[in-house]
Amino acid sequence: MTTLGLIGLGRIGAFHTDTLMNLPGLDGLLITDERPDIVKQIATKYGATPVDSVDALFASGVDGIVVAAATPAHASLTLAAVERGLPTFCEKPVASTATESAKVAEAIARNGVPVQIGYQRRFDAAFAAAKVAVDSGALGHLTTVRSTTMDPAPPPLDYIKGSGGIFRDCAVHDFDTVRWITGQEAVEVYATGTVQGDPLFTEYGDVDTAAVVVRFDGGALGVISNARYNGRGYDCRLEVHGFDDTVVAGWDQGVPVRNMDPENSGPSGFPVGQPHNFFMDRFTEAFRTELAGFVEVVKGGPVLGATVADAVEVAWIAEAAAESLRRGAPVTIKEVRES
Repeated sequence: MTTLGLIGLGRIGAFHTDTLMNLPGLDGLLITDERPDIVKQIATKYGATPVDSVDALFASGVDGIVVAAATPAHASLTLAAVERGLPTFCEKPVASTATESAKVAEAIARNGVPVQIGYQRRFDAAFAAAKVAVDSGALGHLTTVRSTTMDPAPPPLDYIKGSGGIFRDCAVHDFDTVRWITGQEAVEVYATGTVQGDPLFTEYGDVDTAAVVVRFDGGALGVISNARYNGRGYDCRLEVHGFDDTVVAGWDQGVPVRNMDPENSGPSGFPVGQPHNFFMDRFTEAFRTELAGFVEVVKGGPVLGATVADAVEVAWIAEAAAESLRRGAPVTIKEVRES
């Protein structure tokens, strides 16, 4: 019998509740949130077991923990679970800053309890196939990796205010993807951005449109583009270029783009499927595979997704991108590590 406890029932926590309740390898799910009415509502909707508090959840005898609370609570909740010997799945990021993430990673390493970080693109079938192609050597020496994340609309501005900005709450998925795909470590980052929508982005020291170039120690260049406004739908694509071959992921029938070449598109130029609405419908199966993998971690299996060490490296890239935007100049990973 394997039972999990889930903490935090916002957008992603409610989504994970639905996913977990439909996993055949899980026997029970206890859920909690600081809002009792939401706990009751989600428990009733999905058939999970409501719990009054985090302390009560930890004391309930669950076998593992899923942390889906707001970012500022990730570090403390993850450490609390690890201290109790509970394998933990924590949504990205592991902490609010790279420095704090590194400290959390050290504490977890000393403890030895397995922790998986939520970077679900690693479990998408097309992204995973691209990784296999790279690792097989079929592409030859890698030159450029392009990763795109375009949201159809910004998240609530209250979320933006506390999220750490576009590089820490959105582009981190791209940073994790390009680092994972290449198998190389970031050396230098150059980021730029603009505000073309709500002026509150400027007040929060953020941008709604961004581009980042990451130079890796093996010579590959990561080219990342992000936007908060992409009205056609959720656009998430990957291109991996090598001396011998190129592979792409994300060009499915729901990609929200039009092909303007009349010889290679339908009458409208759009793919035949409905455009992806948001990351949850684009990566539904990837989330399912990711959480099913975590259930196996709880049962004693290895962490096959992103580790805490991976999350720390991604956090340093995000930190460098934010500093590069502020300076208007390239920033090395070494600089932000030593600052």
